[in-house]
Amino acid sequence: MVKKIIAALILMFLIVFIKETKTFEEIKKVVTDQPKTEIIITGDIMLGRSVMSKSLAKKDFKYPFLRTADILKTADITFGNLENPIIKNCPISNGGFTFCSSPEMISGLTFSGIDIVNLANNHTKNYGNDGLNQTQDYLQKEKIDYVGINNLIIKNVNQTKFGFLGFDFVGKSPNDSDYELIKNSKSQVDVLIIMIHWGNEYVAKSNNIQKEIAKNIINNGGDVIMGGHPHWVQEMDYIDGKPIFYSLGNFVFDQSWSEETKKGLVVRLNYQGKNLLGIDQMPIYMENFGQPKWVDKI
Repeated sequence: MVKKIIAALILMFLIVFIKETKTFEEIKKVVTDQPKTEIIITGDIMLGRSVMSKSLAKKDFKYPFLRTADILKTADITFGNLENPIIKNCPISNGGFTFCSSPEMISGLTFSGIDIVNLANNHTKNYGNDGLNQTQDYLQKEKIDYVGINNLIIKNVNQTKFGFLGFDFVGKSPNDSDYELIKNSKSQVDVLIIMIHWGNEYVAKSNNIQKEIAKNIINNGGDVIMGGHPHWVQEMDYIDGKPIFYSLGNFVFDQSWSEETKKGLVVRLNYQGKNLLGIDQMPIYMENFGQPKWVDKI
């Protein structure tokens, strides 16, 4: 009896739906014509030190992005890790581990159509809280969103809510408030994309700590994890069907002293609604100093 009632309800729904859409072809069109969303995510972007010096010498603050902006700006959302504070009167330097860039270097980000940057990394506070505050102010002026300060950014594209978070777990572990932020963020969005700074530098494989953190993040609501900090590309994996890129490597950096640090991976996520249709892995190589270009493989 129950089966007959269910069958009758399904038949009534189909009759009403088909009457409304008239033909099978129109029904098919309703499904297949749902708009698709492209999200591009890059590895570490460092616009200071020798990258800034090179841009100044070229008299072009867009120099680092000249060979990649054509693709980056085509995405509905472009997201990357910003590895340096942006401050007024940033000293010109070609060495050291205290990073900064002048505000003019932001023109490369806007030229590339970068919508969101992650500030959760081990160099964000190289110039203290004042440097972080200046960075936020300069990014806001250029209408570039940022994550990584315990904040969620939501982008509503094609009637789908995409959420973005950033975390720095270099030398530290997630705490309960981190996982609570992930849970609360997932409750507000359809898709939650998380960028994490973690792992060991200059190695090609993730470590057990990264894997454990990734598992816990997925269990708490993360849909996609993108990693940075090792400066080398690391492996990609799935946890419960959710993609994990443990390290995308460098995107814009001045580490030209080795082949691996000149390589990187850009990822394009293709969505229809909240469904991930596919992933494009797009390698880059910094043939020119601090300036990536698209390549077939790395």
